[in-house]
Amino acid sequence: MDKVKVAVVGLGFGAEFIPIYQRHPDAECYAICQRNEEHLNEIGDQFGIERRFTKFADLLAIDELDAIHVVSPIADHAQMTLASLNAGKHTACMVPMATTTEDCMVIVEARKKSGKVYMMMETAVYSREFLYARELVASGKLGKIQFLRGSHQQNMGLPGWPEYWYGFPPMHYATHAVSPLLWLAGAKAESVVCQGSGRISDDYAARYNAPFAVETAVVKLRDSDLACEVTRSLFDTIRQYRESFDVYGTKLSFEWEQVAGDGCVIYSGFEDAERIEIPDYAQLLPKEIAPFTGAGVYDEEHEHTSFIQGSGHGGSHPHLSHEFIRAIVENRPSTVDAENAANWTMTGICAHESAMKNGERIKIPR
Repeated sequence: MDKVKVAVVGLGFGAEFIPIYQRHPDAECYAICQRNEEHLNEIGDQFGIERRFTKFADLLAIDELDAIHVVSPIADHAQMTLASLNAGKHTACMVPMATTTEDCMVIVEARKKSGKVYMMMETAVYSREFLYARELVASGKLGKIQFLRGSHQQNMGLPGWPEYWYGFPPMHYATHAVSPLLWLAGAKAESVVCQGSGRISDDYAARYNAPFAVETAVVKLRDSDLACEVTRSLFDTIRQYRESFDVYGTKLSFEWEQVAGDGCVIYSGFEDAERIEIPDYAQLLPKEIAPFTGAGVYDEEHEHTSFIQGSGHGGSHPHLSHEFIRAIVENRPSTVDAENAANWTMTGICAHESAMKNGERIKIPR
């Protein structure tokens, strides 16, 4: 097929994906969309993109547009995803998929009806650390998985964040901590029990009627002997930023670094421990976008290594974009298709419901 024509919607964080689509051998960044016209034109001029839109609805009417990548505020994710799928566009959306189980289920049905590719752009399952752990599991080096733990702790109390973040229920944004566990386990979440701990300030708590400073869940996996643990915090809890997962096996175990820069740890033998350097996985990508992992590419002709500014999130952005485009080209589901995305997202939504019901076990919709 011809190159996939992609529109990027939301040009804050979303602008980081523009040059990846521009350089991808199977894609082009066909258009951009941003409510703020001044910022829209600033980004359009920076990347040389002519087709610029301030209204999302105008994008949907463009017949030649193949795909839309939604990088809007969380509250817009569900409605924009549904509108894009219903307009017959392949759709990628940043996390989370939605903030209600009902919206997650509606998106799954819309994806089926449209026949288009959907992908939740979950950075945690394409980071270097995850790709390394996935390799340990796939190769058998880790042995049988016995337990998994994920955490995403972030102190967002300082000013400067978009207003909707303040007081946001921690588990409504849990996919960074949930997704590595479920992917490595090769299972979907079946039910969850969650406890809230501590209290955030009253003005934050009132915004979403969500009082807890920390929410910690134990998730039972479907058709599996495994359970896993997930912890989230956003406000009034001091910790260095940590978006992590640990996986414990019968032969090896992998733990995320405790402090940024210390290095992840592999446990082996009886109690042997070794800090490791996580490799980059740019070799999995087309050469045109491999530098966007931040690894750099050696130029044999000029005998030097050239670097493109790293994409953040563990070098995941080019991997995500590549998977989305290749799923479209190959006419197949993406790795983070609607059903996986819904299960990962609803795990957090149901965990928050459990916390609000004093630890009642909540079944995750199928």
